[in-house]
Amino acid sequence: MAGRLRGEASAYLRQHAGNPVDWWPFGDAAFDEARRRNVPVFISVGYAACHWCHVMAHESFEDQATAEYLNGNFVSIKVDREERPDVDAVYMAATQAMTGQGGWPMSVFTLPDGRTFYAGTYFPPRPVQGMPSFRDVLEAVSAAWRDRPEEVEQSAAQLAAHLASGQQGNRRLLGPVRALGVGIPANPAADGAEAADGHARTLSSAVEALGGLEDQQFGGFGGAPKFPPSTVLRFLLAHAAGGASTADDAASLADRTLGAMARSALYDQLEGGFARYTVDRRWAVPHFEKMLYDNVQLLALYAQWARSALDPEDRRLALRVTHETADWMINRLQVDGGGFASSLDADTVMDGHRVEGGTYVWTEGELAEVLGSETADAVAGLLDLDAGNMAAHGGKPGPDGNIGSTLHFGRRLSPDEEELWLRSRPALLAARNRRPQPERDDKVVAGWNGLAVAALARAAVVLADAGETTAAERVRRAAVDAAAYLLRVHRAGPTLLRVSHGGRGQGIEGLLEDYAAAAEGLFALYAATGDEQWYTAAESLVLQAGDRFLTGDVLLDTAIRPNQLANAQGAQAAADPLDGPTPSGAALFAGVLLTYAAYSGSLRHRALAESLLAHVAVVAPRAPQAAGWSMSVLQFMLDGPRELAVTGTDAAAVEELLRAARDAGGPGLVVASQVAANGTGDAQSGASGRTRVPLLEGRGPGTEPAVAYLCRGMVCRRPVSTPAELTELLREG
Repeated sequence: MAGRLRGEASAYLRQHAGNPVDWWPFGDAAFDEARRRNVPVFISVGYAACHWCHVMAHESFEDQATAEYLNGNFVSIKVDREERPDVDAVYMAATQAMTGQGGWPMSVFTLPDGRTFYAGTYFPPRPVQGMPSFRDVLEAVSAAWRDRPEEVEQSAAQLAAHLASGQQGNRRLLGPVRALGVGIPANPAADGAEAADGHARTLSSAVEALGGLEDQQFGGFGGAPKFPPSTVLRFLLAHAAGGASTADDAASLADRTLGAMARSALYDQLEGGFARYTVDRRWAVPHFEKMLYDNVQLLALYAQWARSALDPEDRRLALRVTHETADWMINRLQVDGGGFASSLDADTVMDGHRVEGGTYVWTEGELAEVLGSETADAVAGLLDLDAGNMAAHGGKPGPDGNIGSTLHFGRRLSPDEEELWLRSRPALLAARNRRPQPERDDKVVAGWNGLAVAALARAAVVLADAGETTAAERVRRAAVDAAAYLLRVHRAGPTLLRVSHGGRGQGIEGLLEDYAAAAEGLFALYAATGDEQWYTAAESLVLQAGDRFLTGDVLLDTAIRPNQLANAQGAQAAADPLDGPTPSGAALFAGVLLTYAAYSGSLRHRALAESLLAHVAVVAPRAPQAAGWSMSVLQFMLDGPRELAVTGTDAAAVEELLRAARDAGGPGLVVASQVAANGTGDAQSGASGRTRVPLLEGRGPGTEPAVAYLCRGMVCRRPVSTPAELTELLREG
């Protein structure tokens, strides 16, 4: 029975272990059972923090009569989309093809071979507003299976053919992936300058397209619902540092969106951390689930903005958001052993009922109870309580009978206002911490943890440069612990496992996005610490990813594809190069290939990165929001990227050069450093000049306090030894 789910890594699956529905995890056994019984398969896809997944579970999956009908007429499979994005992607494509929309919970009906013949999302327990009840759907599907098998087979065949064409479209968009250059040489001043100019124009056109999509009143792009455009912001910040004619436009777009989000209800103004999205275009009413994958991307962005923003007030805001979000991640999501959990739920269980956002909203009476009437009135004057009122979104009445509001500003605060808020905030947070808290999904996902390592490593450096030494060390330690957890728990020989729970890796092999994001984090940690064990681990993952996911000239998102998914897609497969809420595996892979080429001098890996970015010319001007990470990687490639080796016998002198590089070098700088353990030239690795990083070879510590080599394509400028000289070299471009 549903007890099959009790040992699963996914909190979402475990949440359903006590249902009367006879759930199976996704796998051959479930489909074999459907074939043996000659019944269709019902696949329910969701995730632990999903509000409407909880609603459908309570209404239908906890209902005995509905469960008995499912058990008698179907084999029912429960899937966590976060644990199995390969399954989710296939059946989401089928759902969107059949209904024109998608979302979670997703309800899919398949043949015992995995091909879809009917699909939808949430179904209510009773018909409402033209939507059939779940029981009506089950009975109709069962009748079709029993009475019209030819129609069912025809529908499944047509949908599989449609999904196959989609995979062929991905393959055409990505193109053949080859270790041959596509026109961006290691030195853009060489013969490929014309091609590089073409790519630069493509990126400028993407900035112009994004300008046309901007919500100029409230920031961000488009209307409601409004999501944090994380990968696009990464590109805009990179482009702003690149010196193109549209650099200032990119900086302004990024500044407005980052500022608006930081002052909004998307951002938890009491504790830090960002919600998944807001249901309105004013960023005032969030969907309260907090996802690791959003927060790691946003942490990295605010850390970068804290260094690059021109406005001092923006830099202060960005630094505060960086500090608070890193603290929130460590306090709320870090699990025993160092990894990071997947999410906090949108709902809070209050008085036995799930209440969306129940932990987070406040009535004016509750503010007064905590702060006193006079201070509460002053604080309420800072907040946009009307825009954040939950009355239209099912909010709970407070003790005074009023519906609560989110706490956010929606505007810049004056210094006096900010001081009042920061003075009042600890009491409000303490009171909120005494409320029931949302549940946590303790599942650890490899790729998201790789991005967490990268974000924390970069945040630690920014905090250290800002003089927040204690905070920087705590954040750096969290990055190191998470990296160590990944290598200790998620590595099974050369294989990287996607998920773990309770300190034990389990389930499927990681996807391309897991290998690439883990390598991204390890490269960032190496750059931040100079500890070569992280470089070696990142190199291993990059090389293994090439072996596992490149088949001929085709890049795949999965190394091992279940037969059911192959059947559902008409036996066609290719990596999807477009971003979703997280960067695509192809985009992440292009980025770490480029970084590895910069460290190693490998022309083959640089050429692979170039090949993976060919689609940007097609996508960027038309749909820039789908290609943010790839556009940022292309921006770094156009910058070289520039390679910096800093070595010496004096750790403080080496750090001065590294800080000058961080201030002047921009986001496309790849950094390697080595400090002698003593004044004789013995490096940290234990022998004079010995290193596992090719960029450092022949540039060992020697006897100088510090020396910097700025290179492009492993061809270096004259070495310099002072921060002023290095800054001048970097600003020469």
